[in-house]
Amino acid sequence: MLSGLSRLLSPSAPLPGVETWAEPGRAVWLRDRLTGETVQVGRFDASLPGRENRMRPLQEGFRESGVRMLRRCMEEKSGWAVIDEIGYLESGCLEYCEAVRELMERKRTAAAVRSQELSFLTELRSRPDVFLVNLDEPFGKLGCVIMASGLGKRFGGNKLMAEFEGAPLIQRTLDATEGIFAGRVVVTRHREVEELCRRQGVPVVFHALPHRSDTVRLGLEALSGREAESTETEAGERLYGCMFCPGDQPLLRRDTVASLALCAASGPESIWRPAWKGCEGSPVLFPRWTFEELLTLPEGNGGGFVVKKYPERVRTVPVQDEWELQDVDCPADLERLAEKC
Repeated sequence: MLSGLSRLLSPSAPLPGVETWAEPGRAVWLRDRLTGETVQVGRFDASLPGRENRMRPLQEGFRESGVRMLRRCMEEKSGWAVIDEIGYLESGCLEYCEAVRELMERKRTAAAVRSQELSFLTELRSRPDVFLVNLDEPFGKLGCVIMASGLGKRFGGNKLMAEFEGAPLIQRTLDATEGIFAGRVVVTRHREVEELCRRQGVPVVFHALPHRSDTVRLGLEALSGREAESTETEAGERLYGCMFCPGDQPLLRRDTVASLALCAASGPESIWRPAWKGCEGSPVLFPRWTFEELLTLPEGNGGGFVVKKYPERVRTVPVQDEWELQDVDCPADLERLAEKC
């Protein structure tokens, strides 16, 4: 993963850093990413207990070559450095740990840190300047409610089934949110939308209630396990956040949805929104502490009621162009956005 990330951060030249690799049952090595210098830092020891982590650290490898490699990273002009990975072997050498700390103070550092409960690893994962992504669950336990209950009065009918680039308009939202969330549900009053979603295995709540607050409540109730047959997860009560996504925003990018989800994993106390040059838009990702208020919104209000109540909690993720956050209200909007594809 870090190899791919480093190419994104620096497409024209390799980033400085160190990487480890293991030969099971034999040894672990550390290598300088730029010079290729290699040193053994772990030796297999069959006498160690357990089936895993039976490598004995060779501290001299970390203390001499490893520290030198990290200091070489500090001297490079690049603003980034890569460490792949930091685990129990690395945490056993005080000099190497101190060099890692110094590197992180001097450069932006992309590092793979093991989830083991060791003091140095816990320290790194808990740093206030660290953006932490759990690679086992990169998007965490988030829910997504796709809002598809609008009457389409200005459009002249059910806009969500209007053709956009050869598919129903709502299909773009279904595609942008697929595979990211622990639970996802579409809340709609349109039978055609219900049938489309069910054909694709997407859970649906069908209703005839009048208010936007009803749509918010029904979706969150479904994801919270109160209507288990309508959800994609049996662990809805453990969701730590929920995204509310309009079904009529066809240029919404999947990487924007994923970025919001990743940010929510790092900042679970914040309300996350996309923004174009400071202008905030949808979708909006609400943390768990807002759920009770979302379930009891004043009649006719949507999630914006909670956003306005806690402006100091709102954080934003920038998008690539202004059209991504535009929705469809009338046929002219549909035509204009189609031209931007």
